[in-house]
Amino acid sequence: MTSTTDADATTPDGYGELRAQLATLTTEAFRPELAEIDRLATSEIARIMNGEDQTVPAAVAALLPEISAAIDATSARMARGGRLIYAGAGTAGRLGVLDASECPPTFNTDPAVVVGLIAGGPSAMITAVEGAEDSKELAAADLDALGVTADDTVVGISASGRTPFAIGAVEHARAKGALTIGLSCNADSALGDAAEHPLEVVVGPELLTGSTRLKAGTAQKLVLNMLSTITMIRLGKTYGNLMVDVRASNEKLRARSRRIVSLATGASDAEIEAALAATDGEVKNAILTILGQVDGPTAASLLSTSDGHLRAALAAAGPPTS
Repeated sequence: MTSTTDADATTPDGYGELRAQLATLTTEAFRPELAEIDRLATSEIARIMNGEDQTVPAAVAALLPEISAAIDATSARMARGGRLIYAGAGTAGRLGVLDASECPPTFNTDPAVVVGLIAGGPSAMITAVEGAEDSKELAAADLDALGVTADDTVVGISASGRTPFAIGAVEHARAKGALTIGLSCNADSALGDAAEHPLEVVVGPELLTGSTRLKAGTAQKLVLNMLSTITMIRLGKTYGNLMVDVRASNEKLRARSRRIVSLATGASDAEIEAALAATDGEVKNAILTILGQVDGPTAASLLSTSDGHLRAALAAAGPPTS
């Protein structure tokens, strides 16, 4: 039997084992029918690429039961005060950081509640940090710096499902009792094996061999959208399909907050301004003052005892007096 060391030694580049491993991955597969794609007209390449992209939602749909189970488990932990932590390298890590960074303005979450870890640290968002993705130890150190607990959820993200940083994050988090999710784009992956909830969205070989920022990246973005958005819906961060916890941090969002109050209540502009003034600009509270016919402090109290769920707070406020 040939040892790993012997196999590596027989290759000029010394990467025999890794090359053999990559050759088994669907995301790394070579497509001979596209070998001369660079000779096609731009419109034809665009048509082919668009056709490839259209297959991604179906691959995600095939995993909806597994995704839903992971979301329910995540929201249960977060309802106890836990955090949602993404960990990945390269494109996968950037997607996690992107999703995490969009939660505070969308759902008014504390930046420490949904966190994105990328191998190599923040600078890796722009410039690749060589070797960072190959270290399980770096992932463990990053999680220890956050003080990961059993109430947290850690999502390892890796298109190949073999990235040591993502696997190390999941293994370390699971040892701490945290909920673990492994998001990859290859079946029977090492990441999936390490996680309590494996989400393996198999999108097939890429248009450009091994370029997993394409279909794999799109699939990961779709799943991350679901994880964060539906978890926030479960946590009461929305009222119907309205972002009632939106943080009005700029002119566009201030205008959107007023539109949300209008859509939820049908109130006049004057009523909306008065409600927002009485609630320090908090959209959810303003809606409650109008629909529940309560004052600002009462709205804040009702929402606090209802864990931020507007429908529960409205029920507690009782029917309008007029």
